[in-house]
Amino acid sequence: MRHRNHSKRLARKPHQSRLMLKNMVTSVLLYERIRTTKKRAQVVKGVVDRVIAIGKGKKQDLAIRKINQYVFDDNACRKVIEVLSKRYAGRPSGFSRVVPVGTRGGDGALLADLILLDAAEPVTEVAAPKKVPSKKISA
Repeated sequence: MRHRNHSKRLARKPHQSRLMLKNMVTSVLLYERIRTTKKRAQVVKGVVDRVIAIGKGKKQDLAIRKINQYVFDDNACRKVIEVLSKRYAGRPSGFSRVVPVGTRGGDGALLADLILLDAAEPVTEVAAPKKVPSKKISA
């Protein structure tokens, strides 16, 4: 029975789910946006918000140890302490957003982007389609 057991397993064994969660949290903190399934994004969003809130705390040595429980990379921990805590100093909570994107082509899973708020928008240039002159067929 799963009474009062509210954690999401994400169709994996518990240790695999924890490792996947840590990898995704590290990626969000380093790159400030990831694209994944909607359920995974909802689970990761809570952890990312918690990590940033820990980084905003006053005790830096304690914060570093707590953040390292949630991430794999030291650069992600350093970024939370030095960059993200200053960026979100005036915001009490809600540091990330889940934006629905569409469906995945292979299996039809719902996709979503997990984005840190106030992140710099990536520059993507869309080339205009080339016009091909139509050939007239003479009969």
